[in-house]
Amino acid sequence: MYNNLTSIQIQPLDVKAAEAAAKYIDTLTKPQGSLGRLEELAINLAGITQEIFPTVTPPGVLVFAADHGVVEEGVSAFPKSVTAQMALNFLEGGAAINVFSKQIGAQFQLVDIGITTTVQHSELSCRKVRMGTRNFCNEHAMTRNEVEQAIEIGINEATSLINKGIKCLIVGEMGIGNTTSSTALLAALTNHKVEELVGSGTGITSQQLKHKIERIEQALADRQYDVKDPIDILSAFGGLEIAGMVGAMLAAASYRIPIIVDGFICTTAAVFAVQMNELASDYMFASHQSVEPGHRFALSILKKEPLLNLQMRLGEGSGAAIAFPLLHSASLMIKEMATFADAGVANKE
Repeated sequence: MYNNLTSIQIQPLDVKAAEAAAKYIDTLTKPQGSLGRLEELAINLAGITQEIFPTVTPPGVLVFAADHGVVEEGVSAFPKSVTAQMALNFLEGGAAINVFSKQIGAQFQLVDIGITTTVQHSELSCRKVRMGTRNFCNEHAMTRNEVEQAIEIGINEATSLINKGIKCLIVGEMGIGNTTSSTALLAALTNHKVEELVGSGTGITSQQLKHKIERIEQALADRQYDVKDPIDILSAFGGLEIAGMVGAMLAAASYRIPIIVDGFICTTAAVFAVQMNELASDYMFASHQSVEPGHRFALSILKKEPLLNLQMRLGEGSGAAIAFPLLHSASLMIKEMATFADAGVANKE
């Protein structure tokens, strides 16, 4: 086990700070509860940060990119070469997540944690564990050591952004085939029916969807794993970028940094982070609900209510970046609104 992974310590939310924030919000110039979930967000942020007036700016966007051996089974609409091509697009600022990151003033970092080809760019963090995972239809996707190494990289990359001053972490991914991996991971963890989790991903046909279900079901039957050991399940069916996100979220929680969780793949990583340390859940906000069936199930495991439902299915951290302004609004609401006393406004009797 790697040093950072064993040393991760996550503290419970600060109940006193959350209660103080809730009490203060009720003194602001509005009917109690009238800002709905924004009030809940502000209270949660206070508990996370231990500050009645929490700060979430600047945010950081951390995207992990890696390839999946299971793509060999014809389960994706795109070839795995697209992972490297999209990585370059990220680095040149042309992807959706680049646009949204710029919009919210986020620090952006792309991490090559397992792309099958060599990508060279001055802005890329090259932390490649291996050239993509193995095909889990034939063998385990990763060794246990490789999973732990990927988690360690996620911890280090998130810690680096936190040390640069970010106050909120948005985690994203890029990896052709990772909806297949995420479906297998959730099915292995929960014994849920594959057909109720699997979606069309990047746009496969109905015949490809049937094939995808069959290949995942066969792999679940063929691989041996300990259902009580999240690292063992990640070893059997996971992705390097998924393991990287697990580490990043654990690191953020250990530093009391709020985490905005993106779509299906990111939420699957969040589920596994919580399997490793249940307190991590308290630091997570579900940004949106995508059209992927498995995403709804993953959110139900986390018991998280998504902030948005925009029929998205892109990944990259895009939904999380779009949801960030809601957290920002919540933090500004408690910080900048006047109280009834300050404004000279009569409160209700």
